[in-house]
Amino acid sequence: MIEQNPIKKNIAIIMGGFTSEYEISLKSGQVVYDTLSKDKYNLYRVHIFKDRWVYVDDKGLEYKIDKNNFSIDVDGEEVFFDCVFNAIHGTPGEDGYIQGYLELLEIPHTSCPMYQAALTYNKRDCLSVLKKYGIKTAKSYYVNKGDQLDYDKIVGAVGLPCFVKANRAGSSFGVSKVHKLEEMDKAFEFAFKEDDQVIVESFLDGIEVSVGVITYKGNITVLPVTEIVTNNDFFDYNAKYNGESQEITPATITDEMSKTVQDLAKKVYEVLELKGFSRSEYIFSDGEPHLLEINSVPGLTTASILPKQAECAGISLEDLFENAINEALKTKKEA
Repeated sequence: MIEQNPIKKNIAIIMGGFTSEYEISLKSGQVVYDTLSKDKYNLYRVHIFKDRWVYVDDKGLEYKIDKNNFSIDVDGEEVFFDCVFNAIHGTPGEDGYIQGYLELLEIPHTSCPMYQAALTYNKRDCLSVLKKYGIKTAKSYYVNKGDQLDYDKIVGAVGLPCFVKANRAGSSFGVSKVHKLEEMDKAFEFAFKEDDQVIVESFLDGIEVSVGVITYKGNITVLPVTEIVTNNDFFDYNAKYNGESQEITPATITDEMSKTVQDLAKKVYEVLELKGFSRSEYIFSDGEPHLLEINSVPGLTTASILPKQAECAGISLEDLFENAINEALKTKKEA
């Protein structure tokens, strides 16, 4: 008896978003679309912006998403999705909103659950939760828009130089390194353009590394460590995306340092009960890794850190993306 080929799954690859990271997200989503096998899946590029949610076909034609059930009508045929591949950096894809929406509709997705996404996207809340587990971080000071800014008090708490960061943003948008008090006004103005919450952190002098952790074939898998050497004052947008840094995988740090930070990254993943992709950033200060932040929807282009780490571990880009879909579909079966 000849076995029938299974029906291809309909996969929506969502990209775009509401923040300054939308252009990077579109690139990530396009790489996912170009990499996944069209023989195995029916792939749909879905652009999500504030003013429109649309499926964009290969001719550039747009078809409106029905938000009631996340379906599309293509030439009179209603299309539903078996799984959503989340490639949205920033809101609404990385902060829990899209996760909550999809979970209410019982549509599997490749990212972590709603609460975990919201928590990891909020730097100050996430760091506060993890501190009780003995995870070291920089000294920090929190400010909401409208608060009276006492720069002397802030500097007294974190010192100089320090970093002024938009609390809920990525790709170094809204981040400034401040060397003197006179730079504070400009730094806060820049941060408040991205978010109405700001976190000010002490400067940690040391080796910066990035560690990817994924659920791969049912197991939590820690990827090789990447060492980040920036040509700029810090790992800013230009360093990340315009070639003004070196991202060395595997890192040139000692085996002991690699194991220490990999164990820590796995602990963070387990403590927060993350799923799918994650990439966390650390600085070795006084010989110990200090957590900077966690990305639950990291960059997925061929030049991005996590895909390079996966490649170093012997996991191809296609395998990386296909595994994410398979893991997401498991949640539907287990429910």
